[in-house]
Amino acid sequence: MSEMITAELVDLEIDRSAGTKEAAARALAERMVALGRVTDLDGFLADVAAREAQMPTGLDGGIGIPHCRSAHVTEPTLAFGRSADGIDFGAPDGPADLIFLIAAPAGADDAHLTILSSLARQLMDTEFTDALRAASDPASAAALITGDTAATPGAGQPSQEAPGEEAPASGGEEPPASGGAETPASSGGAETPASSGGEETPASSGGEETPAFRIVAVTSCPTGIAHTYMAAESLENAAREADVELTVETQGSAGFTRVDPAVIAAADAVIFAHDVPVREKDRFAGKPTVDVGVKAGISRPAELIAEVRAKAARGETTADAGPSPVDNAGDSEDGYGTKLRKWLMSGVSYMVPFVAAGGLLIALGFAIGGWKIDKAPSVAEHFVWTDTTSWAALLFQIGGLAFAFLVPVLAGYIAYGMADRPGLVPGFVGGSVAVTINAGFLGGLAAGLIAGAVVMGIQRVKIPAVLRGIMPVVVIPLISSAVVGFLMFLVVGKPIAELQSALTDWLEGLSGANAVILGVILGLMMCFDLGGPLNKVAYAFAVGGLANPTEGSLKVMAAVMAAGMVPPLAMALATTVRGRLFTKTERENGKAAWFLGASFITEGAIPFAAADPLRVIPASMAGGAVTGALSMAFDCTLRAPHGGIFVVPLIGQPLLYLVAIVAGVAVSTVAVILLKGTRKTGSSQDSAPAGETVTDKDKRVPAAV
Repeated sequence: MSEMITAELVDLEIDRSAGTKEAAARALAERMVALGRVTDLDGFLADVAAREAQMPTGLDGGIGIPHCRSAHVTEPTLAFGRSADGIDFGAPDGPADLIFLIAAPAGADDAHLTILSSLARQLMDTEFTDALRAASDPASAAALITGDTAATPGAGQPSQEAPGEEAPASGGEEPPASGGAETPASSGGAETPASSGGEETPASSGGEETPAFRIVAVTSCPTGIAHTYMAAESLENAAREADVELTVETQGSAGFTRVDPAVIAAADAVIFAHDVPVREKDRFAGKPTVDVGVKAGISRPAELIAEVRAKAARGETTADAGPSPVDNAGDSEDGYGTKLRKWLMSGVSYMVPFVAAGGLLIALGFAIGGWKIDKAPSVAEHFVWTDTTSWAALLFQIGGLAFAFLVPVLAGYIAYGMADRPGLVPGFVGGSVAVTINAGFLGGLAAGLIAGAVVMGIQRVKIPAVLRGIMPVVVIPLISSAVVGFLMFLVVGKPIAELQSALTDWLEGLSGANAVILGVILGLMMCFDLGGPLNKVAYAFAVGGLANPTEGSLKVMAAVMAAGMVPPLAMALATTVRGRLFTKTERENGKAAWFLGASFITEGAIPFAAADPLRVIPASMAGGAVTGALSMAFDCTLRAPHGGIFVVPLIGQPLLYLVAIVAGVAVSTVAVILLKGTRKTGSSQDSAPAGETVTDKDKRVPAAV
C-alpha cells in the first residue's frame, strides 16, 4: 500500500479547489498526473465518470470512493481528499467528507487489486475513518492509510483488522465457515449439527446447543475494486452482531476463490449483493435467497440477514438462485415497465452481433456477386476456387446462416433476461417456432416473453428437495419447451404471423408522405437517447425487417442507419468550426467522433450530451429527423445492418443517401452552435465562479462515455 499513496497524493483541504464530485475527482487526479501515475487527465476522468454513471460511489458514514480501471493509469494509485463542507457523492445519508480516488490500470495484477480491496474493508472500520478525520497533515493521513502506525500514534491500527478475534481473512477470500466466535462450544469449529449426542456442547446448560444459522453470500460490483469488498465486510460485521455464521465469496476484478461446495451445501440461506451477474450461480440453487444490489449489502446488511432468515423460516426455496443478471442491473423495486425494457434489451444486445456478422456478410455477397447471388447453389455442392461468384455465394450463405439465428437468439436471451439460464432452452425453441411459422421478429419477441414467464412460473412451484438437482437440467427445459411450443404453434403464433405479414405489406406499400413521416419518427428515436433504449427499439425494428427483406424494410434500415450517424458527425463538425464553444476535452472527443459517426456508432455523441444535454440532444434530434425523412423520400435502401459510410456502395441511391446525411449533419451543427452560442452570451456565464469562463465551468464535468 505504501507504493500507492504518498503525502503528495493527499489533500486535506479539498474544498479550496472542489465543490462538486467532478471537481473533487479532477483535483485528486491532477495530483496523480503530477506524479506520472496517470498519463491522460481527461481520458482518466471520463473513465471515472463512466463508472460513476453506473452507480453513485457515495457511502453511508461520509465516504466517497470514486474509482475505475483505466488504460490511462500507469500503476495502481490511491489519492485521498478531506472536505470540511462535504461533497455530494450520492450517499443516502448526505455529503462525503472523506474522498478516496482509486485508479487501477486496465491490466492490474491480482496482488495490487487485493491491496486495494483491503482499503475498502478498512473503510467499514469507524476507528480508521475517525483517525483520518483527525489527521493533522498529509503525511499522517498517508501513513494511516498505508498502515505505518509509528507515524500515527493513538490513531488506532487502520492497516490491521478491526478489534475482535473473528476478523476475516485478508482480501476478502474467507475460509469456509468453520469456527469463530459464533460456535465457541464446537470442538475444532466443525459444522456438524447432526453429530451424535450433545456432549460436544457443554457450554449450553443442560441440553444441545442450537446450531448457528449459516449464510453464504456473494458480493460483486462492476469494477470489482471497492464496493465488492466493502459489502463483504459490512455483511460480516452484521453477521457477527446477529450471531450468524457467514461465508462470503467476493467476485472481484482479481478473480474469485470459490466457496467450498460443502459450505454451500450446509448453508441455510444465500445472500447475493451484486451489480454484475453472479458467476456459476447454479451452485447456490435451491436455497432461500435474497438478491439485491451491492449498495444494499453495504448500507443495510442487518436487514438482508433478517430477511433471508425469515424466508428460511417460511420454507421459501427456489429451484433457481434468484433473479436474472438483467434484473440485477437495477433495484429490486423496479416497476414492470422498467423490467420489461431490460428483458427486451437483453435479447437485442445478444442479437446485435448476429445481425452485424450475418448482415455484413450478406451485403458483401451481394456486392461481389450481384443481386442474383441469392439464387446460387449451395457451396457445399458446387464451389469453384477461382470463380468470384463462388466466393460471393460463400459469403452470402454464411451470412444467411448467421442471420437465421436472429429470431431464436432474440427470443432465447429475452427469456434468459427474465429467468436466467433455465429460460434459454424454451426461448430458443419458441424463437425457432416463430421462424418456422413466419411470425418473424414479432414472434421472437412474444416467444421470449412467453418462455421467460413459463419458466418463472415453474420456479415458483414448491418441489421436494430430492428433485431440486434435476430441475434446471431436466424438468424445467422439458416442461417449458413443451408449453412454449404448444402456445407458439397453436395459440399465439398464427395471429402474430398474420400481424407480421400485415406489417410487411404496410412497409412495402409506404410511399410519399407516409414514408417521410416514418422517416422523421425513426430519426427522432435514433437521436433521442444516443444508443439508449429508444435508439435500440428503432434499430431492432429496422433489423427485424432484414430477416425477410422487402423494398419497404430496406428503406427503413437505410433511414435508421443514416439518422444514427448524424449526432457524432454533427458534434465533430461543430467542434471544428466553433471550437471555442467547447471544452478542450470535447474538442478531443470531436476528433474521435468523425470516425465513430462515419462507422454508425451513435454513442460517439454521448460525451457531448452528458455535458450539455439540453442543447445537444434537441439539436441531434432535429438533424436526425431531417436525415430520416430525406432518406425515405429519396427511396434509399440498405441491406447491411451496420457499417456506416463504409457500406455506401451497398446502398440503393448512394449519392442521394449521402445528401440526406450531409443535410442532417448541417442542421444539427447549426442548431448546436446557435444553442451553445446563446448560452455563452446569456446568463449562464454570469453564474460561473469568479475568474472562470463558461467553457472552464463546462470542463469540470467529465464526459460519461
